[in-house]
Amino acid sequence: MTNVNEAERTPEPGGTGRAPTRREFVALGVGAFVVAALPLVGRRPLQLVRRRAPSMGTVAELVVVHRDPTYAQGALDAALAALRRVDVAMTRFRADSEVGRVNLSAGTDPVLVSEETARVVLEALRWAEASDGAFDPSIGRAVALWNVGERVAPPDGDEVHALAARGLYRGVVVDRWRGRPAVRLEDRDAALDLGGIAKGYGVDRAVAALREWGISGGLVNAGGDLYALGRSREGEPWRVGIRDPDDPARLMGTLDVEDEAVATSGDYEEFFEHGGRRYHHLLDPVTAAPRNTEHRSVTVVAADCMTADAAATTVFGVGRERGEALLSRVAPGARIA
Repeated sequence: MTNVNEAERTPEPGGTGRAPTRREFVALGVGAFVVAALPLVGRRPLQLVRRRAPSMGTVAELVVVHRDPTYAQGALDAALAALRRVDVAMTRFRADSEVGRVNLSAGTDPVLVSEETARVVLEALRWAEASDGAFDPSIGRAVALWNVGERVAPPDGDEVHALAARGLYRGVVVDRWRGRPAVRLEDRDAALDLGGIAKGYGVDRAVAALREWGISGGLVNAGGDLYALGRSREGEPWRVGIRDPDDPARLMGTLDVEDEAVATSGDYEEFFEHGGRRYHHLLDPVTAAPRNTEHRSVTVVAADCMTADAAATTVFGVGRERGEALLSRVAPGARIA
């Protein structure tokens, strides 16, 4: 693996008109963010050690600030292992994952899962209840039906309508059997899709692994879900630049963050266009179709990434006033940026 020093290798993003003049950006190229830190003056005892690897349905990007690059690589190994453990358990794309086995048993028997998967499902159900189903972790069949990464035209309207306004999350039961957690889907049309929350949880577990290694400064970025651990190499908060959904080469704003998570949901990463309309991957459970909204993205800042991830997914398209009221009830301290 190659260690990259951002002050020597990474150019400032061009043409944004918003980039701070005294900062250089760490090139986190995947997803919604770029990150900046103040340049050092003189000797540089600390190094910036980076890693990119596929995980959680995207390319995860991790940055560690440390004097010993060999030790830093070990910490990055542990963080990536934590991300992959969550991915293997909670992906809906594998029939042998915990979520995959739950979905195969929909309408029949409960399925034993890990404590981690049970925790994420319970948190997802908490968001579902609090949002009156605006967040619904059980609409995996509708997500698979739309399959926006492969489609060039909308699916059959009758198929979509059959999955609309079902409130399927009410039939997701998390219980225990012989001392272990188990999940049961009471409706055969239900299918877990934890894509709006599990990635954030995975980022949190990766950050916990870094902390266990004694890392006090770093970043974990999985597409639109990011946690800024401590401070940058220069002793300043990390500056997160949020990409403009209309022009990803530009920034629509920046945030200074330290020991906080930032998550963005938007219609510009996964979509297809048909008949002059954009069909994106963020579905409204009421219609079982892509949510209609005037705003193409929303960014939420929270104490942990699982909260930021679920919050950004939930409030996308519901309007700022309603979104802020929801956050005040479900996740006090989280805020729309």
